[in-house]
Amino acid sequence: MEKHKHSLLIKILQVLGTYPNKSFNYKQIAAKLEFDSEKLRKQIQKDLQTLEKQNKIRQTSRGKYQIIQKTIFIGVIDITGTGSGFAIVDELEKDIFIPNHRLNKALHGDLVEVEIIKQKPGKNPEGEVLRILERAKTHFTGIVRKFKTYAFIDPDDIKMYKEIFVTKENLKGAEDGEKVVVEIFDWPEKVGSPIGRVIKVLGQPGDHEVEIHAILDEYDLPYEFDPEVQTFADNLPKQITAKEIKKRRDMRAVTTFTIDPEDAKDFDDALSIRKLDNGRYEIGVHIADVSHYVKPGTILDKEAFKRATSVYLVDRVVPMLPEVLSNELCSLRPNEDKLTFSAVFEMDETGKVYKEWYGRTVIHSDRRFTYEQAQEIIEGKDGDFKEDILLLDKIAKKLREKRFKKGAISFERTEVSFKIDDKGNPVEVYFKESKDAHKLIEEFMLLANRKVAEFVTKKLPPKNKTFVYRVHDDPAPEKLQELNTIVQKFGYELNLKSRKSIIKSINRLLQDIQDKPEKNMLETLTIRSMSKAIYTTENRGHYGLAFDYYTHFTSPIRRYPDVMVHRLLQKYLDKKPSPDQEEYEKKCVHSTNMEIQATSAERDSVKYMQTKYIEDFKDVPFEGVITGVTEWGIYVELTANKVEGLVRRTEMRDDYYYYDEDEYAMIGEITGKKYQLGDMVTVKVKSTNPEKKQIDFEMIYDSLEDLKNINNKNNTVSKLPKPKRNFRKKE
Repeated sequence: MEKHKHSLLIKILQVLGTYPNKSFNYKQIAAKLEFDSEKLRKQIQKDLQTLEKQNKIRQTSRGKYQIIQKTIFIGVIDITGTGSGFAIVDELEKDIFIPNHRLNKALHGDLVEVEIIKQKPGKNPEGEVLRILERAKTHFTGIVRKFKTYAFIDPDDIKMYKEIFVTKENLKGAEDGEKVVVEIFDWPEKVGSPIGRVIKVLGQPGDHEVEIHAILDEYDLPYEFDPEVQTFADNLPKQITAKEIKKRRDMRAVTTFTIDPEDAKDFDDALSIRKLDNGRYEIGVHIADVSHYVKPGTILDKEAFKRATSVYLVDRVVPMLPEVLSNELCSLRPNEDKLTFSAVFEMDETGKVYKEWYGRTVIHSDRRFTYEQAQEIIEGKDGDFKEDILLLDKIAKKLREKRFKKGAISFERTEVSFKIDDKGNPVEVYFKESKDAHKLIEEFMLLANRKVAEFVTKKLPPKNKTFVYRVHDDPAPEKLQELNTIVQKFGYELNLKSRKSIIKSINRLLQDIQDKPEKNMLETLTIRSMSKAIYTTENRGHYGLAFDYYTHFTSPIRRYPDVMVHRLLQKYLDKKPSPDQEEYEKKCVHSTNMEIQATSAERDSVKYMQTKYIEDFKDVPFEGVITGVTEWGIYVELTANKVEGLVRRTEMRDDYYYYDEDEYAMIGEITGKKYQLGDMVTVKVKSTNPEKKQIDFEMIYDSLEDLKNINNKNNTVSKLPKPKRNFRKKE
């Protein structure tokens, strides 16, 4: 119960906040939350007393409570495509709408203090930013628009609603039309635009290298190592000494191999297998021992922590560690002795673990498999270590089956990839498919991550120790309700009565939408309804995987939290005291933030490449599915290649359209024609802007006859009467 306590407090506040003028007792609150457990009801009673002490609620009569209405909150600004924003506040059920003229210089992602100034039942409250507490970013990439003594930088980021003013002296030699990185350093009270200075000139827009570097600079992600860091890494000892081997469990004689993507260079995990005399199997999950080479406090460690993660763009990897480590010293290449940190399990063919061992090892990989090669063996082809691969596949399937029986969610998103020519141009779009070989590796990595977390937390002294967990909280009830409202429009249904029924119905939904046009959209919406996985020193379990204990142990080449986990595990194996939790929590927060930055950059690189790819197909009809409807237009995802673009409302010329937020639909004022989520439409590419990663589509009507009939009915589109409705979204 303890791990869910914080979220339960928020849920209670959300119930009371939904009915600010009413009072409820604990039974009524439990009913609103659909809790029928006596244990949870008692916890609600305790939490009501806690909230009363915190002066967040008041007791109106014996046992009945009412929320104390606040008007000022702390939240994070999310800027919309129209330049207005929403303040996302954890304790509120609905986000606070902030019109552009009330943003008071707040930018996307800023932490702000916001005041609610207007509220109507059932609508988003409207507010105003009082002050900016913390800027999310001050660096932007953009195009120079140069005048005689000054310039404006037009930002690439579509959520940046202001151009940035730069004096001639602060242009750093940038010419008109060039792409630059600009830093905002001031924004005076009565000045309309922020003031900045150019800190880097990237080059000409549209050049492939310029655009990829711009994406990295936009998220403040370095793409080169400082010479000092590179030199330090180059000077690391290359040879493994006999003295070092003596300190480790020697597993070089055990059959070991790696299974990785065809183009992989950093092999950070390997599997070993041998049959035991008792009929069971010893299966080892061996992970590159990065912590042996990357020592705390060194310049290399500081750089790895700063980056916190490798970044995987469409055409390159920006590594967390220099290549001498990621591709050589720490890469578990075949026919070489390598230092590893291992989780070794005694298991049977059903996936049951009888014994476990953790520690530093030395291994010798016998073979490097690609996923495709391993998959061919699983599907019946002869090959090296066929018996071993088939056994591991069998056990992996049992582990996967157990996970789903326990309540894991079956997310398998379609991953878009590109074939790129030597000039950086995309020549083909294809989708990566997760087959049994991928799932084999995935299951053993999940097993190691879960068992390491469980072992450290429950079996190693001291009892209350600092550790790094990968946690995934339960989804917020209102997010699930929003999701259910949408999926119902497609004929599906979520059962929100209990945790078990939610997971079961989500898995059924994900299974039912396979091979349906709405698949990608509903998968995306389902993922967005979930909480975000984070790193923290507080164990709260992993909802999506259905694990009570979970960490990241298996990828220290590309994730700094895994390096921390290796160090902490060794510390406790050596019976050393627990380090300061607060220090590690700060590192966890940084690692989570850098992961978010990297993910955003990766998505931008995909969007950039999609934009470049589709610009060669102008005027070609494409079938697509409506994935979003907003006040400014309709988002359509092409079924052939997953490219998404916008059909602007102002460009829908067969009628005057208004946005109905309750129906998630765009509706014609005169004809009543409705476009809503999941509808199949035919579009063509109208315009593209790779620099801003924007694609505009144009609707192709069912037939020219349809459009002619509409025009005849209304005496031509140009003479349609003005609409009665206000197009502005009702907040």
